[in-house]
Amino acid sequence: MADTPHTSTEFEQQLALAHDRVLQMGARVERQVADAIDSLASGSQALIGQILRHEAMVNALEIEVDALVGQIIARRQPTARDLRMLMAVIKITTHLERAGDEAKKIALQAQRLFAEGRPMLPRYVEIRRISQMVLAMLRTSLAALESMEVGGAGGVADRDLAVDDAFRAVLRQLITYMIEDPRTITAALDILFIAKSLERIGDHAKNIAEQVIYAVEGRDVRHAADPPR
Repeated sequence: MADTPHTSTEFEQQLALAHDRVLQMGARVERQVADAIDSLASGSQALIGQILRHEAMVNALEIEVDALVGQIIARRQPTARDLRMLMAVIKITTHLERAGDEAKKIALQAQRLFAEGRPMLPRYVEIRRISQMVLAMLRTSLAALESMEVGGAGGVADRDLAVDDAFRAVLRQLITYMIEDPRTITAALDILFIAKSLERIGDHAKNIAEQVIYAVEGRDVRHAADPPR
């Protein structure tokens, strides 16, 4: 039996609420990542504190979205595009939460570096470049999520490959420095941990874009751009 206008409208409102909450989560994670990048240059305790507060809010939103989507699926038994959208939302919340975790790691690393009197750092130019690439990827993926249009989401995978290449270039440089001068090992490892967190945020941004494509078009494009091994 078809839904009555009342129940159909209520269902659409629930879907819209789930979409709105994951967008709120995305906005907070985007702010976390941008602030974490800035904290590397400034060591601002206020900024780091703000990142940690966003972390708690992101976690709370993840729990709220997961519960809401579970209720919708159990009560409404959605099909086709609605079901794809809800499945994508659940996966996107996971990727957003993990991207937020990486932003927190970067902020805590910045806090430690400045507390020890070792502000960033040799190779900061490369770190800044990777961070800008990753933040642009995340913003593109979130814009696609907001509009529920594929748009630029299809190009995020290629940009992720560029981030991977940039990370490997930094890694090669750091290995060279550590071999040539063991006194650089501690600083080089600090840079490496930060670069790896940024690379992982790029991975999560790519995965979000892939979930938007799945929700909108029903195409599973995961691993499509992975290079051969």
